[in-house]
Amino acid sequence: MNAKSVQNSSPESGEELYLDYHYDEVGTAPGTLHIERGAAPSSLILIEYSAEEAHRQRIDIGELQPSCFEGGAVSWLDVHGLGSESVLRQVGETFELHRLVLEDIVNVPQRPKVEQYDEQLVIIARMVTPKPGGVGFYNEQVGFVLGPHYLLTVQEEPELDCFGAVRDRIRYGRGQIRGWGPDYLAYALLDAIIDGFFPVLEDYGELIEALEEEVVSNPTRATVEKIYRLRRDLTVLRRAIWPQRAMVNQLVRDSGDLISSEVRLHLQDCYDHVVQVLDIVESYRELATSLMDVYLSSVSNRMNEVMKVLTVISTIFIPLSFVVGLYGMNFDPEVSRWNMPELAWEYGYPACLLGMGAIAGGLIVFFWKKGWFRDFS
Repeated sequence: MNAKSVQNSSPESGEELYLDYHYDEVGTAPGTLHIERGAAPSSLILIEYSAEEAHRQRIDIGELQPSCFEGGAVSWLDVHGLGSESVLRQVGETFELHRLVLEDIVNVPQRPKVEQYDEQLVIIARMVTPKPGGVGFYNEQVGFVLGPHYLLTVQEEPELDCFGAVRDRIRYGRGQIRGWGPDYLAYALLDAIIDGFFPVLEDYGELIEALEEEVVSNPTRATVEKIYRLRRDLTVLRRAIWPQRAMVNQLVRDSGDLISSEVRLHLQDCYDHVVQVLDIVESYRELATSLMDVYLSSVSNRMNEVMKVLTVISTIFIPLSFVVGLYGMNFDPEVSRWNMPELAWEYGYPACLLGMGAIAGGLIVFFWKKGWFRDFS
């Protein structure tokens, strides 16, 4: 598999975000797994819960058996990391995943989508989490496999998600999550993914406000770089959330019998959140575009102010240069009485200076009354 990487930098920290576009080489067999170099090793976390109790444990691949997911409790197997092909294949065999399903959840990134496979519902989603200490985000894929009594999730990075609140609700029995089935768990995780966009967008909203002030007051070349990075980041966010609108809408309208009618009502609320996130992203993209227009206008205005100052200065010195040039022609007054008789006058030099000062002062007063100095800082 080949990969084309699009580099995207965080506006403040300069760190890079990557969104890769993968395409299979010609003739590659369907279901072929491609493990990225440097991918984190796969680890398994099993959470089993019912209305009365909940258990969470980290398990080895050897402990994973189909019987673990056939009881009355809801089983959530959370796979972190895509670097262990043998572990991933064993997970696929345990859950009897179609080879195309395993390919979709391992070969990242995939476009968010929903697919039905016999008694399994496959969901691919994009999850973003804010970077600590600055503006930026991590962008990763999360794969869901929903079954009658279980939910399988596969994440790219270990312990880098927004599911902490859902885990706490299961652990401490908060809310109604332990009284519902795996379809409600899938909804809760999807809702957490969608809500995870809001903190990221809040950071970018504050960045846009700061850039607006900077563009108006002190635009520099660094400002242009920040605007371009902002636009690229917003493009990545848009490409992450846009297809998820269709994905959630499909879950609401046509997702088979694995999702109950009650959970569909909750998914409708999740769909509303997706639309809200998309509206914010589109608004921010328009603001980012307008920031560039404002920057160009600010630079143009500053250039106009500079040209205005230089024009005023040049206008004042033009008549002075004329006077100096006129009396610098060195005509001899003794040859003719018309040859600059002022050169022989006792007060010729002070009179020339006073005349030049009067001309300059008169021009300054004239320009002041015209309002040319009003906007000078």
